[in-house]
Amino acid sequence: MKLFDTSIIIKMLREKQFQVGAISIITLIEILRGTSASKRKIVKKLLEGAFEIITIDNEVILEYCKLYEKLKVKGLILPDADLLIAASAKAYNMKLITMDKDFERLRNYGLKIEIIKNNNES
Repeated sequence: MKLFDTSIIIKMLREKQFQVGAISIITLIEILRGTSASKRKIVKKLLEGAFEIITIDNEVILEYCKLYEKLKVKGLILPDADLLIAASAKAYNMKLITMDKDFERLRNYGLKIEIIKNNNES
């Protein structure tokens, strides 16, 4: 199964083309905080119906801690939200689909990742 990062969900919403997969609860929060209050309940229902929502459970927490420690030793920083999304994918053996190249540094730590090129990039 695929876990879609926030950047991909935004792209799907704009293009009205969805794929089967899952999203982290973090992605759900990131999308909803950027949605107007008048549309928030509708978008939440749409996303919850279209995707499996991966919560922050024990597996995700432990994977987050492992990734955090490995990055800290190397002096690398990744925002907590991104690290939780990556930990969700890794904990459930999913491929992370994203447009964010910052996730690339986690490939060396066992994260399966596919970076989709932004149509605006040359």
